[in-house]
Amino acid sequence: MASASGTLGTVLDAAARGSFPAPDGATTVVPQPGHRDAGVIAFTAHSVVFTDEDPRWVRSTLESLDCDPLAATLNARFLAAFMDRTGRTTDTVDLLTVAPALPGGPAPELGLRELDDPDHPRVARARKRRDDVRVWASEGAGVLVIGRGVAGRWETAIEVGEDARHRGLGRALARAARHLVPDGDVVWAQQAPGNARSVRAFQAAGYRSVGAEALLFAR
Repeated sequence: MASASGTLGTVLDAAARGSFPAPDGATTVVPQPGHRDAGVIAFTAHSVVFTDEDPRWVRSTLESLDCDPLAATLNARFLAAFMDRTGRTTDTVDLLTVAPALPGGPAPELGLRELDDPDHPRVARARKRRDDVRVWASEGAGVLVIGRGVAGRWETAIEVGEDARHRGLGRALARAARHLVPDGDVVWAQQAPGNARSVRAFQAAGYRSVGAEALLFAR
């Protein structure tokens, strides 16, 4: 087990190696890694709230909730209070997954080509939430996005056209992302739990779940 003290980057680096905060039912509050990102990551029986708000406010709000303490940081009432307090918004609670980089390049049969000026909606969304965004399109109607997200971690997202689904393209794109980050590093991906296709694709591509994440974005 790892200590959850220090920075969010320290916590994420440890989790990527399989070393998680102790499952002691506690909540650790750490500073935001930057203005853009605040939120919650819930590991097994231990949560990390990253915010520049007063930690005393976080703890008192959690204690006021009428719910299982282990579920408090992702409880709808806490997230709503968090958003009201910070003037931020959120989309959903995601499954947070990670996989190590793979050597060599992506499978040639994917036919990936990097786009210089993409206008895909997923790309526009990624550029609001990640730095150093790069985008590839495949011959099979797929889009692969990689950029620097929370605490500078490498993050990936994929999109598969409706006509190209059920052929393993999502899995292939998720695996390709592992070839496109530096050797020795890891790549993170978030999936909405209800998006079963995405969850299955990333699991099949070798990503393992480490927790649940709710990101709060500046309006």
